[in-house]
Order: sequence, then structure tokens, then C-alpha cells
Amino acid sequence: MSVLLHSCCAPCSAAILEWMLNNDIEPVVFFYNPNIFPREEYEHRKDEIVRHCEHLGVQYLDGDYDHSRWLAQCAHLAYAPERGERCSLCFRMRLLKAAQVAKEHGIERFATTLASSRWKNIEQVNQAGKWAEQQVEGVTFWANNWRKGGLQQRRQELLKQYCFYNQLYCGCEFSIRHQSNS
Repeated sequence: MSVLLHSCCAPCSAAILEWMLNNDIEPVVFFYNPNIFPREEYEHRKDEIVRHCEHLGVQYLDGDYDHSRWLAQCAHLAYAPERGERCSLCFRMRLLKAAQVAKEHGIERFATTLASSRWKNIEQVNQAGKWAEQQVEGVTFWANNWRKGGLQQRRQELLKQYCFYNQLYCGCEFSIRHQSNS
């Protein structure tokens, strides 16, 4: 079975990719994160997931970095709290693109690493995935709690093993502000 895995970063992806490969699931990694700011941060995160995909021999698809489009859709929610409506809109935008790319590549199932982060609300991520599934005929969102089954601990082990760059904020400029206020 093939799954298009929307990846937010290498640290959140590593344990999931390992689990998929160990369970005869063929992942195709899709990096689409126009929320990430600044551009250098985006490139750093992208380089890490590309490096890991190459190491594993996993197919990688690159989405466009279109931060201005993301801002046009999300800037009116700049002061929304973390885990609020801005995050929901951001997840929907990214997972809709993942669903579209899955369909374009003939992959019937898509998932996201966003649900692996303890900083994200799993229900919010899954709602966005189910919404994206409804927008694109012929694809199914695979809602999975990637924090269970030892994957959270394995994430930490792989982070050290591969010396991944581990960011301290989700990616958008609004979360940087939130992080600095915490």
C-alpha cells in the first residue's frame, strides 16, 4: 500500500517513516509548508527531510514555497491563539494540497506528520484532513495518532541518531511571536 505522507519536518517524520517501512507501507513524502518563515528556515527544514528521504530511499515530492499565498489566507488571523482558527486554516490549506497531490500521483491514501507533534491538537489536524478528503474525490485521509505505540520516544531517539535540526516553533511568523511571549 502507498501513502502520501505530508511532512512538516524531518524530526516529526522519521519515526513515522520507519514504522511505515517496517509495516510494508510505501510512503511518498510530500513537503508542502508555505507557512514556514523566514525562507531560510523553510530551506533548512526542507533540506533535512530531503536528506532523510535520500538516506531511506523514499520518494520525495516538493511542494511550492508560496508564503505570500499563505499570508493572504491567514494574516487576518495573526492574533488568533495557537491551536486556534489560524492553525485550522493553515492545516486545511496544506492538507488540501496533499490530497490533490496524492490524487495526481494515483495514491489513494494520505496522512500527515502534523499529528505527531505534541504542540498540535490531534483532533484539529484530523478535522482538517477529513475536510481535505471531502474536497478531493478518490482519496482518503488516514487519521492516525502517531504519538502512540512508542513512536514519540522513537522520534527522540532518531532525532539524536540522525542529528536532525530540531526547530522550536511550528514555522509561521505568528508562532515565533507566540514562542517569544511564552
